[in-house]
Amino acid sequence: MNLEQEVWRDQLNEDANAVILDVRTEDEFNEGIIPGAINIDIYKGQGFIYSIEELDKSKNYYVYCRSGGRSGQACSIMRELGFENAYNLLGGIMNWEGEVV
Repeated sequence: MNLEQEVWRDQLNEDANAVILDVRTEDEFNEGIIPGAINIDIYKGQGFIYSIEELDKSKNYYVYCRSGGRSGQACSIMRELGFENAYNLLGGIMNWEGEVV
């Protein structure tokens, strides 16, 4: 599900079952992240799928990338794998106005 930045952030802040997932490359991840994010690079192909399948499907995933494209793909893949709650940050970290560490 695609969410505008404000909705994504507000929903995340109120969600005790949230996991923040950054699907950018390791180099991009090292340049700065939304606090608390874990990194699984979507460009790793089958490796990405293996890593996603190890995640807890009962959690709610807040997914982002640089601009929202890769994270949108990741959310689609996650839904196909049985994840009910995967939320794409529209505009990605490029448009993020919240904290970055």
